[in-house]
Amino acid sequence: MKLKRFTAFAAVTAAILAAGLQPGHSQDYPTKTVTVIVPFAAGGNTDTFGRLVAEELDKRLGQRFIVENKPGAGGNVGLGDLARSKPDGYTIGMGTVSSNAINQTLYKALPYDKDKGFAPISLIASLPNVLVVNPEKIKANNIEELIAFLKSEPGKHTYASSGVGTSIHLAGELLATKPASRSPMCPTRAAARRSSMSSPATWT
Repeated sequence: MKLKRFTAFAAVTAAILAAGLQPGHSQDYPTKTVTVIVPFAAGGNTDTFGRLVAEELDKRLGQRFIVENKPGAGGNVGLGDLARSKPDGYTIGMGTVSSNAINQTLYKALPYDKDKGFAPISLIASLPNVLVVNPEKIKANNIEELIAFLKSEPGKHTYASSGVGTSIHLAGELLATKPASRSPMCPTRAAARRSSMSSPATWT
């Protein structure tokens, strides 16, 4: 029985990993270095948790788990490489709501089949999207005041997100559906530029 490729969604313990790798593998797994693909830039949320998981697996399983950052296309580039890797358990990866759900509706074609190409291990973390503003430019202390402010200066402000198609982008677009509050989105090249442990959409 061939193993499916693994997409890590949670703090992976040795017991969970061993259970997922039983078919066709001995109890000696792993016997060599394991690659952990993070389909986003270094320093962001996914990268942070990927490195924490890799470090813990190093300790528990006695082999190196090396993180490789392969950002691009909302996670499609990295997960495409994961899907094309040999399905032997020595290449695993991280997935997010963008790469494993949102992208299915945004792209006509994906370099992977999320249903058939991967087998989930576990959920790592749930993170909120946080809305923040530049207090020097926007005088708003709550969402009602922000909407009122944007209505008073239509088209003059933009908001930053970690990229097109991310949950932050979609949250901003949802807010933009409020009458007269629409603002252009300026995607950044890396989620790390927004925050290390939360995901804010920033209005300026």
